[in-house]
Amino acid sequence: MTSMPSQYRIIAVCTGNICRSPMAELMLAEAIAAEGLAGAVVDSAGTTAYEVGRPIDPRAARRLTAQSIPSDRHMAREWQAEWFRTRDLILALDVDHFGWLQQAAPDRASLSKIRMLRSFDPAVAGKEPPDQGIEDPWYGGHADFELTWTLIHAALPGIVAHVRAELARRPRPDGQHPGTTGQPVRSIS
Repeated sequence: MTSMPSQYRIIAVCTGNICRSPMAELMLAEAIAAEGLAGAVVDSAGTTAYEVGRPIDPRAARRLTAQSIPSDRHMAREWQAEWFRTRDLILALDVDHFGWLQQAAPDRASLSKIRMLRSFDPAVAGKEPPDQGIEDPWYGGHADFELTWTLIHAALPGIVAHVRAELARRPRPDGQHPGTTGQPVRSIS
């Protein structure tokens, strides 16, 4: 009988789940996989139901496609309260999402999981949440999606390092070294 390693579950959260959070989800899943880390699962959601069931914004898809990151399976969904319990790291894309998640958190353990995505970017890591946000590119053009890509990308090494450290601390029932390959990192979009 083979035991599965404990998964480390990450969720990126924005407003409608068609621009920033799916970009973060797919970029992060790609970065974690490139590092050969196992046991991480990445997904995303929106704080509202405005876009539920809709695909990723075509401008976000175009930017991801330029880096060979597929996004055609993404469908927007709304945050579910039980995800406070089932996710290990909750990444807010902007300060309004951060505040919304903090207010909705049912307990201290849930609050401790909520971070601004850019808090992992060394350029802004020591700043307050209002200085770590990524503005909604939906209202803009291609340059706004390029900026969103750049800001998410700058935080990826810090998030990957965090995931590596978290996976290393988790016990593996099968006796294998924590965090080693064996189970692919995936996006569940």
